[in-house]
Amino acid sequence: MVAAKGVITVVGRRKLCKAHAGDLTLPKITQMAWGDGGVLEDGTPKKTTGEETGLYNLLLKKDIEKHTYTDEAQTTCRYTATLAADELTGKEISEMGLYDADGELIAYRTFLRKGKDADIPQIYDMDEIF
Repeated sequence: MVAAKGVITVVGRRKLCKAHAGDLTLPKITQMAWGDGGVLEDGTPKKTTGEETGLYNLLLKKDIEKHTYTDEAQTTCRYTATLAADELTGKEISEMGLYDADGELIAYRTFLRKGKDADIPQIYDMDEIF
């Protein structure tokens, strides 16, 4: 069995449960964050657990630029944000997350290191799948 590299966090699932019960109004996903703490020493992505409450090494958090539904059933929402050409130059990004308007990590993902060159913007998409 392959371990998931991306998850909806316990906090995110708790909020969904309470919203479905009518005890909470879900806050909007508002920010994407990037970090360089998502890999082990050998470069392998860390396994995600859902217990994460923040990135291992947060480098930058920015507002979501747009969202789209990627399937006809509208059960997957893709959030998009861009690292500008002059942001995080020289960093090796290996983790990202989605934060809600309450400032809580709702979804988290690790991946192989992605180098960030100067003068080249990078567009990131992160899917929340239900």
